[in-house]
Amino acid sequence: MTTPRPTQASRSQAVLLWGGFGACLAGIALHRAWSAIAFPRVFEHLVLALLALGAARLLQRALRWPLATVLAATWLAASLAYLGPLPLAAASLLAGAAIALGSFILPGPVALPLGLGLVAAGSGWWLSFPLHHRATDAIACLALVAWRHDAVAGALRLAWRSFDASARAAPRSAAAAMLLLGLAATSAWLPTMQADDVGYHLGLAWELQATGRYAMAAAHHAWAVAPWAGDVLHGIVQLLAGREARGALNLAWLAIAAGALHATAGALGASDARRWWSVALMASLPLSLHLLAGMQTELPASALLVVLAWLVLHSDLPVARRGMAIALVYGGLWALKPLHGLAALPMLGWAAWRHRHALGAASGLLLALVAALAGGASYAHAWWRTGNPVLPLLNGWFRSPAFPPTDFTDPRWHAGIGIDLPWRLTFETPRYLEGFAGGAGFVLVALAGAWWLALREPRTRALAIVATLALVASALPMQYARYLHPSLVLLLPALVAAYPPGAAARTALWALCALQLAFATNADWMLRTGALKRVLAHPLDDAPLFERYVPERLIARTLRERDDPRPVLVVAGRVGALPELGPRARTTSWYAPALEQAAGIATADPSGQAWARLLRANDIGHVVVDDAHATVALRNGLRLASAGEVARVADATAWRLPENAGP
Repeated sequence: MTTPRPTQASRSQAVLLWGGFGACLAGIALHRAWSAIAFPRVFEHLVLALLALGAARLLQRALRWPLATVLAATWLAASLAYLGPLPLAAASLLAGAAIALGSFILPGPVALPLGLGLVAAGSGWWLSFPLHHRATDAIACLALVAWRHDAVAGALRLAWRSFDASARAAPRSAAAAMLLLGLAATSAWLPTMQADDVGYHLGLAWELQATGRYAMAAAHHAWAVAPWAGDVLHGIVQLLAGREARGALNLAWLAIAAGALHATAGALGASDARRWWSVALMASLPLSLHLLAGMQTELPASALLVVLAWLVLHSDLPVARRGMAIALVYGGLWALKPLHGLAALPMLGWAAWRHRHALGAASGLLLALVAALAGGASYAHAWWRTGNPVLPLLNGWFRSPAFPPTDFTDPRWHAGIGIDLPWRLTFETPRYLEGFAGGAGFVLVALAGAWWLALREPRTRALAIVATLALVASALPMQYARYLHPSLVLLLPALVAAYPPGAAARTALWALCALQLAFATNADWMLRTGALKRVLAHPLDDAPLFERYVPERLIARTLRERDDPRPVLVVAGRVGALPELGPRARTTSWYAPALEQAAGIATADPSGQAWARLLRANDIGHVVVDDAHATVALRNGLRLASAGEVARVADATAWRLPENAGP
């Protein structure tokens, strides 16, 4: 029997594929990217992988389930141990309520992201009213689940059957993908310590827990009325759990993203194995691990973008319901961040073109209204309260008095856009991220050939074009790697569907996943400095990590327990603010321009009298100071104000001022 000769098409595919992998290896060598690997951290993930595999193999012998299923159960059990039962129960309850709501639009697993969008939208319009309490939210969620229990149970059964069938159809690929998903999920076990989370995102959740409402005090924090859908959902889960539950909700978003990738790759005609490839590639991206460790919007945006692609591709869905779902998801992307809505515009254009014959003027206006209601709450509140719907962005145009009349931007991330951006993003990552080489992953270079094939192949061309345009749109305002992550995830189903066949090609793809996992900590300073190791050593105890990384959070915990309604001032240093103190939080960072300017003037007076006057004028009850940033003027001001030290953790100190403090 003769071996068939490779065709011209297969030879060109091979050249494109291996050319991309060759370029990736050349880039690693040329830029010495291998020297940026944090080798102790690599071994942490390796040990975790071996432990998970060992436990799964033992369970598999007893249960006789597919290895992928047993791995999923193993990772879930580990998450229960390191996140605690209450956060996971709270996230599960919210998920059940979301399925109950979303199933009114479309039944099945897609009801979950639709329902989360409805919950975020509905809650967003009523944030300023004192309606958000643990008991009321729990009763509402339980009532929805009880009312729609058939729809919830049906969605769960369908998701399980789909997962089980696909895991059995491609057992090796499914097991490898679940192993990588579980390793990514370990980042969700970390407590909340990232700067933006501690300085901003936590504020909404803690205000809801403290007062039942959100004050939207833009004078105290420039981002107080920024798009808040992600934080609203974190707030609801925190209310239900009675404690921070960021990690549990992030696991839900990870599951949605994985399921949507799997389904979208299938809609493009990919085999069962290739569907799992898209999940594995997403899970191995270093930025995926980074996003699971925080509260940034790019994690839910990644999930919603792929859900949107699935909705557009499924022409067999009822037209009216599909249109409603597309409008809701698109509005949800705006509700997360304006950039996500802009990045999804090509997808919206694709949807309009595919369904142009079924879309009349009246139905188009109705869907536009749905999208506006789903995504417009924060913009409406911001416009009403400050005069700028996107505060602090574009304030040179809107000139809100809540922020200086300039267009906010971050000059660190304006390296420029060129045809070589994928290369520079991959190997010169510190120009585009607070990280190290390889922190954005290697997909854009290693799979450049598959990218070109996806653009050429009819079944993947539309999604590949849309994802490419989304990447460009995400890079235009600011060349920041995290902002490009959702569009990169959107590209993955097209890449795996167009990926050339062959055992060597399959091996190369899994080698790429392993390579990205080796660089996993290059996108996150916490993972790179051993935070995961410390979590494993102290399950359900975040104090050791806070003491090492953000001691101000332990001080904030102490101050929350004090019966003192006066404001707490955080002098900008290691952290910009501590909004977990709720409406009492004040800061001298750029988040609050008026206080920042006043603090600058006070610091110019070494006698401390200006600082003492500032504290008295703002009725400050406590001052939290990073000792390394405590100036002579501030120390003298605290002395003149008769401040007494009440708490010290590592190099952070809290000072209490008596009533009517001042000289």
